[in-house]
Amino acid sequence: MDKVTKAAVKNALATVIYIALIGSFLYYAPKIFPGPDPDTALLPITMLLLLVLSAAITGFLIFGGPVRWYLDGKKKEALSLITRTLLVFFGITLVSLITLFLSFRG
Repeated sequence: MDKVTKAAVKNALATVIYIALIGSFLYYAPKIFPGPDPDTALLPITMLLLLVLSAAITGFLIFGGPVRWYLDGKKKEALSLITRTLLVFFGITLVSLITLFLSFRG
């Protein structure tokens, strides 16, 4: 496996791990912690804050390396890295969707 592919897999897997952690937290938190008063504005504010933070973190995980390589003059490698990262991430997403679909079928 070449340097670009290793970096792409690392970037995609780091993003998937981050998403799995946030998704698990959102799933288990209501079971562990008592919920806030439903009439508070704090819940939607917190969810929007988490959305923006997650967009920034996943953006950094997926686009940080290619941008750094591009600015270092490695333009072809940067384009190859972002393409491969997105392909690996797409593959993982596809496997997740298929697994989810199959789990509903019985």
